[in-house]
Amino acid sequence: MHATQIGFNPEYKEESPSLDEINSLKGMAILEFGAPWCGHCQASHDSVEEVMKENLELTHIKVFDGKGKRLGRQFGVKLWPTLILLRDGQEIARIVRFTSVDEIHELLNSNV
Repeated sequence: MHATQIGFNPEYKEESPSLDEINSLKGMAILEFGAPWCGHCQASHDSVEEVMKENLELTHIKVFDGKGKRLGRQFGVKLWPTLILLRDGQEIARIVRFTSVDEIHELLNSNV
């Protein structure tokens, strides 16, 4: 999966994993949808980086979303950035247009 990295993934990738690849993930992962030119995505970048650097074991999948991008539609993404918390490839929580580290921590704490 080209958009997948353990720990912080700094760049949105055009090549996104398939839904089957996402569904086959094991353990916890963060799936992030956005675009490099999106002002909301740029504003949230530092918060995502800070939290991901605290959770180096977490898989971070950063997908360049947009018109005609299938994975974003399959997850019902309408606004950027969208962070989706996955457990074994299944969505357990999400946040949209977040701005703070606290919001991301709340997302990660929802996995209990």
